[in-house]
Formats: sequence, C-alpha cells, structure tokens
Amino acid sequence: MEQKEPVLVLYDREEEYARLFSEYLKRQKELPWQIHTYTRAEELLAGEKSGEVTMLVVAESSCEEALNTLQPTCQAILNESGTLRFHQFPNINKYQEAGQVWKELLALYVETTGIRMPLLCAEYKTRFIGMYSPVHRCLQSTFALTFAQLMAEKHATLYLNFEHYVGIIELLPERQNRDLADLLYFLAGDEGKFPLRMQTVIQRKGNLDYIPPMRNGQNLLGITWEEWRSLFQRIEELGKYEYVILDLSESIQGLLDVLQMCIKVFTLTREDKMSQCKLDQYEQLLSLCEKEEVKGKTRKLSLPYFQRLPVEMEQYTRGELADYVRKEIETLEE
Repeated sequence: MEQKEPVLVLYDREEEYARLFSEYLKRQKELPWQIHTYTRAEELLAGEKSGEVTMLVVAESSCEEALNTLQPTCQAILNESGTLRFHQFPNINKYQEAGQVWKELLALYVETTGIRMPLLCAEYKTRFIGMYSPVHRCLQSTFALTFAQLMAEKHATLYLNFEHYVGIIELLPERQNRDLADLLYFLAGDEGKFPLRMQTVIQRKGNLDYIPPMRNGQNLLGITWEEWRSLFQRIEELGKYEYVILDLSESIQGLLDVLQMCIKVFTLTREDKMSQCKLDQYEQLLSLCEKEEVKGKTRKLSLPYFQRLPVEMEQYTRGELADYVRKEIETLEE
C-alpha cells in the first residue's frame, strides 16, 4: 500500500493569521507535510478523516472538544493568552516570529512522531571555504561574514563560526534558540531525523543561513575532529548548500584537518614583524604535519586600511570592505 504524505492541519478562526502562517509554511523547502488550513470547525471536521491527520495545530481560542475525533498523531496549541489552558498538549507561542513557530513545530514533529524523513535529493555539491589566521585582530570574522553574505546573494551559503569568543552579538543565540552544540548532539540520534532537526537550529540573515555559535566557547575544546568530520559529512549529504564558510580558530581540535578539506583557505595577516613571525611558524607547522596541500590553496591577504568598517551585519554587504571582498569572490568564481 502506498504510504500517504503526512498532513499538517492548521486551524485558527483568525483568518488573517491562518492565511499568512500557512503561506509562510508552504514557502519552506524542507516542508515534511501537506498543509491543510481551516478557519471554520465544521469545514475542518468535514474535510479531514479520523486518523489521517499527522499533526494538528490549533489556535488556543479555536480549540474545542469536537476536534478530538480527528485523533492526530500529535497536536500543538498556538498559545495566545500566555497561560496553559490546554496543558495536555505542547504549547507554542503564537505571536513570536513565524520562523520560530516553524522551528518549534518541526522539533515537536521529529521528537513525537518517530517518523524518519528521507534525505532530500541533493541540489548542490557542497564546497567548504576556510577562514583562518594565526594572527589575531586581523578582521577575520568581519571578512568572513562579509564574504558569506556576498556569496549568499548568488549561492546557497551556510556560515559556521568556531571562535572561542565570537564578539558579534547578532550571531549569538538567544536563550530559547538552539546553537552549534545542539546540532552536534543531534549527530548521535536517528540519522533520518537529522535534516529536520538541523532546520530547528538554522537562523537566517538576509539570504545567508547560519548556525548560532556555542554560547560557551570552552565547549569547543572538547569536540573531537571525528565529530566535526561527521557534522561536515552530514551537511554535505544534505546537498542544500553550495558553499559552507568556516570561520575557524585554534579552539577546535583537528584544525589542520578541517583546513585540508576546504577547497580554499583565506588567511588574513598584517605587515608587522610579529605577525609575519606567527605566519611563518604556522606554515612551518603545516609542513611538519604534512599539510603542504593547505599552503597551496591558501590566499594570504593583508587588508588595506578602510576608513569605515561595518558595525551591524546588515551593513556588511556595503562599503569599502564589501567592494574588496567582491573582487576576491570574483577571482574564486573564475
């Protein structure tokens, strides 16, 4: 017997919300359900058969006993009042950002149904680009984020930050948001659930996807190279991203192995003697560890003086630095 596609039923008597949120859900590429939207209970009960609803999402003010006849696999309440009137079901804040509601619904679906979603057909061959310099305070993360956002204008791009102290407040996860540590935790779970679980972690800025870095950079030190390699392989298998930009630091184990798997490495440096000594020592280490291949694909850059640098992420795609980075991207794409 052919297995039916999972169905998510959204029921809310507030017509505008139901329409807008339904449209938002249907725009998501990794949507695991058909979406059936209702604003009247009689139409819902006439249109859906008992036992055939995978997930029932009901606004708090629209919830009624008659809906129990649908017997969905799982049910969630879109909470409007801030109190738990229907505590027997998971409650999700209806009035938070639509993307967060979507992530919470995905997380609930993955954890409660036990349904394994097949991997999506790969759209891209994923290529990793590393950003690493032994010279600190060289604008590496500013350069990396500018690079990532500009790449995302033309290519499906994911940005990952591995710095011990990120320093970019906009990237840091809020308390309710998941981060890179959660994604690593998901690696140990059911492989079929990983694609959907990853969607609950990803954040977006403009065209760029990113995973919030770990709140506690100290935790980076305990992750093995094998775990990082497994994560990168899973991301590659998804085929969702054409480029993954890795903003690297000495806080991760297997740094040289990560650099070796990249198709290109950008190393920012300075002209002063101390910076050159650090760069020489780093290159000697590459030779000592038989990572000469990394040298061959490294682009060393000593950035010119910029009169004005971006302050917020929305500004990273404009100005002198952005113009400079665009030229580097054009060279890479040739």
